[in-house]
Amino acid sequence: MKFLFFRSTWGMETPSLGDALIRIKQGGFDGVELGVPSTESECLEARRQCDDLGLLVVVQQWTAGRDNREHSASFEAQYRRALLLNPVRVNSHTGKDHYSLEQNLEVFDRATALEHQEGVPVVHETHRGRALFSTTGSRAILSARPGIRLAADFSHWCCVHESLLEDQAEFMGTAMAHSDYIHARVGFSQGPQIPDPRAPEWVTTMETHLTWWKQIAALRAAEGVPELHICPEFGPAPYMTVIPHTRKPIADLWEINCFMREWLRERL
Repeated sequence: MKFLFFRSTWGMETPSLGDALIRIKQGGFDGVELGVPSTESECLEARRQCDDLGLLVVVQQWTAGRDNREHSASFEAQYRRALLLNPVRVNSHTGKDHYSLEQNLEVFDRATALEHQEGVPVVHETHRGRALFSTTGSRAILSARPGIRLAADFSHWCCVHESLLEDQAEFMGTAMAHSDYIHARVGFSQGPQIPDPRAPEWVTTMETHLTWWKQIAALRAAEGVPELHICPEFGPAPYMTVIPHTRKPIADLWEINCFMREWLRERL
């Protein structure tokens, strides 16, 4: 299996998207994950820039609204714009943690219908605040809609469940079986991002996440999937720990995400 690495534009302090894309390409990444632009013209320009640089695209989008119906409409509007970027997939923050199962399923069903209609695959991110915020909520959704595919960001579940999910191995196996895309950020019992993955005190936490990612890769390889897309997604403050009073980040975000890419290349 071939591993392709994407760099999110989240936290990149550059004058423009074009500058960020150039840095991503020169930094050795295969593609970019970027939020869906707000206009069709911006989508087309971003696609042109990515084509010129030879960068693959994952589009990130976030459903929004006052109720589940507005979230469904929000998904559709963003997804249709995302198609203009010719992405390899769309990664969605879908629904809300406080909606009922039935309300969230309405949003997922609209997403699935559009995916089948247009053919661009959708993965739904395991993220706090969203329908897939916990293993409990995710179990109910995957049981009701087993065709749903995930963007595996298990760092959030570590935080929600205050553990490395040691007591939830069975459902973790289910989640990994549904995972087509990896956000390689490392969470711990008290937060969604360890301060620095290079620090020796986080070895056990790093290895736990690596075990999950290896299992996802093995499952997809067994299915004949030729490529696995991975986004090292350590983020800026407040995800990144900062020094009190000065608010200075304790580590360089670009360096950390490049470190994660090379660490994964060596171990996957």
